[in-house]
Amino acid sequence: MARHQHSTPEQQSVRVLKVGERVRHILSELLARGEAHDDVLSASNIAVTEVRMTPDLRNAKAYVKPLLGEDEAVVLKALRSNTAFFQKEVAQRLGLKFAPRLNFQPDESFDEADRIEKLLSDPKVVRDLDDED
Repeated sequence: MARHQHSTPEQQSVRVLKVGERVRHILSELLARGEAHDDVLSASNIAVTEVRMTPDLRNAKAYVKPLLGEDEAVVLKALRSNTAFFQKEVAQRLGLKFAPRLNFQPDESFDEADRIEKLLSDPKVVRDLDDED
């Protein structure tokens, strides 16, 4: 009789995070080497900032940011039109039974950080923060 190993939720979530990080590395490598054979992607420097996997490892949201202010909409369109290539490569390199379905999303965390920085440097906010000291 086969023995089943039961993993705790913590072990499962660590696995999900590890697989997400491996997918991020694979996508970054593919983009850096220009392996997608797409003119837009080859001409762009694209950071894959995070990959969030679903617990079943079937779906992955890849958050990307074109560097040097390149047109984000054009880059996202190129990534999305090459999704099948990226999924195939990720599946082969991970050795998973199923290829995770990739969904490319813009990473807006940098924009949010800039917005917060501007709010904090507003003279009214600075004055209020100084009053607390």
